[in-house]
Amino acid sequence: MDLIVGASSNAVKSLVGKLGSLLAQEYTLIQGVRDDIQYINDELASMQAFLNRTKRAGSHDEQRQDWMKQVREVSYDIEDCVDDVNHRLGHEPRGNGKLMYIRKKWYFLTTMYVRRCIAAEIGNLKVRAQQVSDRRTRYGVDNLRGSSSEPVVADAPTDRVAPPPELIGTKQPVGVEDAMNELGGWFKAEQRTTQQSTEKRFLAIFGFGGLGKTTLAMELYRRFGDDFDCRASVQASQKFNLLMILRSLVKQFHEQQAGASLNDPLEGIEEWGEKDLRKKLVHQLKDKRYLVLIDDIWSVSAWENINDSLPERVKCGSVVVTTRFKSVAVACCRRNGRLYDHKPLLEENSYKLFRQIVSSAPDNASKASLSLLKKCGGLPLAIIVVAGLVASKLRSGTSSKPIDNYLAEVDKALSGGLETHLSTEGVTKVLDQCYNDLPADLKTCLLYLSMFPKGSFVSRKRLIRRWIGEGFIIQKHGKTIEEVAEDYFNELISRNLIRAVNNSSNGKVKTYQIHDMVLEYIVSKSSDENFITVVGGHWQTPFPSYKVRRLSIHRSAREEKETVERMKLSHVRSLTAFDSFKALHSCLLKFQILQVLDLESCRDLSSHQLQKICKMHQLKYLSLRRTDIEEIPAEIGKLEYLEVFDIRETEVSELPQSVGGLKRMTHLLAGNKSKRKALIMTEEITKMTALKTLSGMGICGTTTAGMVRFTRKTTATGLFKSASRGSCKQVLQALEKLTNLKKLSLYILGKLEEEDEILLLSAIEHLSSCSLKFLAVDDGFTGFLEESLSSSKAPPEHLHTLELCGNLFEVPKWIVSMHGLEKLTLSLTSLRTDTLMLLSELPELFSLTFSLDAAKSKNGSALEILHKNTMNSGGEIFVPDGGFGKLKLLRLLAPFLPPLSFVE
Repeated sequence: MDLIVGASSNAVKSLVGKLGSLLAQEYTLIQGVRDDIQYINDELASMQAFLNRTKRAGSHDEQRQDWMKQVREVSYDIEDCVDDVNHRLGHEPRGNGKLMYIRKKWYFLTTMYVRRCIAAEIGNLKVRAQQVSDRRTRYGVDNLRGSSSEPVVADAPTDRVAPPPELIGTKQPVGVEDAMNELGGWFKAEQRTTQQSTEKRFLAIFGFGGLGKTTLAMELYRRFGDDFDCRASVQASQKFNLLMILRSLVKQFHEQQAGASLNDPLEGIEEWGEKDLRKKLVHQLKDKRYLVLIDDIWSVSAWENINDSLPERVKCGSVVVTTRFKSVAVACCRRNGRLYDHKPLLEENSYKLFRQIVSSAPDNASKASLSLLKKCGGLPLAIIVVAGLVASKLRSGTSSKPIDNYLAEVDKALSGGLETHLSTEGVTKVLDQCYNDLPADLKTCLLYLSMFPKGSFVSRKRLIRRWIGEGFIIQKHGKTIEEVAEDYFNELISRNLIRAVNNSSNGKVKTYQIHDMVLEYIVSKSSDENFITVVGGHWQTPFPSYKVRRLSIHRSAREEKETVERMKLSHVRSLTAFDSFKALHSCLLKFQILQVLDLESCRDLSSHQLQKICKMHQLKYLSLRRTDIEEIPAEIGKLEYLEVFDIRETEVSELPQSVGGLKRMTHLLAGNKSKRKALIMTEEITKMTALKTLSGMGICGTTTAGMVRFTRKTTATGLFKSASRGSCKQVLQALEKLTNLKKLSLYILGKLEEEDEILLLSAIEHLSSCSLKFLAVDDGFTGFLEESLSSSKAPPEHLHTLELCGNLFEVPKWIVSMHGLEKLTLSLTSLRTDTLMLLSELPELFSLTFSLDAAKSKNGSALEILHKNTMNSGGEIFVPDGGFGKLKLLRLLAPFLPPLSFVE
């Protein structure tokens, strides 16, 4: 079953609700329009009932798929019209009296033309909806042939239990032991020849897509990388971009230089040309032994360009390359090189990999499992997605059913023409089967991943918030919309369609990655179904034949800019740009109904363009993270539907007063943790009572204003004068209104008055008794943690995460009552043996971190406290035996550490 069932069903489901809401509004519409809207609503309700039946059918002929595409497109157009009505007629005056009567008459006259245009558009859409409905009957689409006997597609996960917190370890890849032993000699030979040769050495690994070439190369990179002075890895692509590769190499090598500044040397690197980048590489690698991994090169010319850019006559350079093509591999190894032909997994290793995922499989392979694995042809990619499919059936099936029955079921579904040696078409058939088994809602969520470039690591939270902003997720089974989205994400992980890359310290997945063959598959499907249009991506996609609905700009060169300018952009609902905004400069005003706008890391966003963005009145999700913006315009208050606003790692220090009108805001993300920069907390922010996440907020103390003068551009300390925003007292009193908060992250900027400390403590206690599950407080060594929070009479006992950074001599005594606490971060100044004894009693503690900021480590009082703690612990701090029943992660983040011993 294709995406169109899920996409069409979701589009209609969303729209029926919107039409009902529109009918309930008392807009002054042209006569007859309300009847047209009612007709469209009834017709779409019938279509939705049919689509719900279609979801349960296992296969669809071309005629039915074509009809569903028509339903999807007309639904999107109707939704565009409804949103336009809400925007253009949404401010009709209400009330009684003579003045209101005059206002209503004036409104009626000034909107006459608009209402006539809306009437004409709704009339046209009514005709289109009627025509689509008639086609269903005319071509016999009503008949769901054989629906009773066709396989039933699973529903989306319902009562799925959230996975427990865990760490994503670097497991030894299955079946690469022999290759590692063989190629390990190549790396050891490099060490022996370091003094005798300055020539670059090359290792080229080639083989079929999905064979595990990247896995092998990365394992070599991890195991032997520490033997080099510096190392970097980059991913080439079918649409080769030398500048992007050189830029990535320079950035990675720069991060490994001792004492490298994060600001000056690479300032303006996005504008550097090839000559400047090559020159920088020569300087960085001078007198250094370096290792470079170049993954997935597609052509000899691309290899030659990269090779020519790597400096010659350095101490010793080693280059590892992966490619699907033997001709490219041979070209890489013409001089001083080693060729390695990567082979499929043997039967024993294939089953070993399968059992890593299907843990209930018996130790010895059964006939059913061997038959199924034979169809995977020893390709790790095919094995893990098929194993994920089997595991999902085991989770949703009955416990009494033998595992071999599930294996036989999947084996039968895959038997259509697959051979032992899989071709590209064979892998596509495997992916087809795994994709077709997904519930319709999950198909939509999976194909949305085609938004992101090949090889990118994508934040789990970023993806989930975007799914919600797109309207893909609805509340169900008594779960919140965020919990349902988490279930969908975890299901994609467990089916091995996406791969967890690393985890946060709370044990949840932080970022994920998708295999390039899976990504290629979903990019093709998204393009076919007009779900997402990608410009400048790795794979060539045709120019869209339909209206563009979701647009992702991977590159912003001249060619991409011209492509975008030729598109019809007035119906785009979601827009993402990566690294650069240039391709959109000339057409920004065309995006009138945009709901999701993600410009993360676009360094060329100007204040003038931001003014235009504030006219996109339908925006629900806006990310300006890592852009160079310094100030948010007052017009931001017009974005009344905005739910997510991300301005982390920008220069924004304050928000305008107009933000108080953003009543739907649920996630306000600000500040810069690494530089201790904050967004000043104001009374206007506390008026956003729907907030669930409020991070990077600064509470200004009495000394803050005197420490620095207010400027638009933030300073290194992140402290600002905020005289125009009322007193700290009013802000802290108003903070208690945010009873929906689940996450609160605060920086205390300057010493607080005693009364203000009491108010802040009261607010924390009140919010913790409501919905708060995550609390982070950095008091900047002002004494709030030691003097106020530690003495709380109503401590935050129900938190799952607590972070306390600053001047903390000992942990609060009430911490032992936090029986649900999973993640705890404390200042290193509280590290003592009795502290560890106390914390060892916390039953759910998964992650424990002691940290001290490098700048604060120079503070005399901090050093004095650390010395005193060590002396009080007998000259050495002991980590006790026993206790810490669930602790998996212990981190110590500081420039220096006191003596620490672990009892056996």
